[in-house]
Amino acid sequence: MREIQLRDAKSGLSALVDDAVGGEPAVITRHGRREAVILSYEEWQRLSQVPSFGRLLMAAPLTPDDLPLRDATPLRQTEF
Repeated sequence: MREIQLRDAKSGLSALVDDAVGGEPAVITRHGRREAVILSYEEWQRLSQVPSFGRLLMAAPLTPDDLPLRDATPLRQTEF
């Protein structure tokens, strides 16, 4: 991923967008610090739609035999 200074990004924004759509994102720096990333809208959508952990578990191809057996040891007595 290439890095470009903000002032250069301003003057070449059209080319940066074309590169991002073509699959080459760019990091924009200001005063030597990384401040932003330009990437295609399609890539942004893909990255922003990360499934939740629950959805990942529900989609996993697990069968009941894949899970460990539950411990049947009775609970210990406690006093309050």
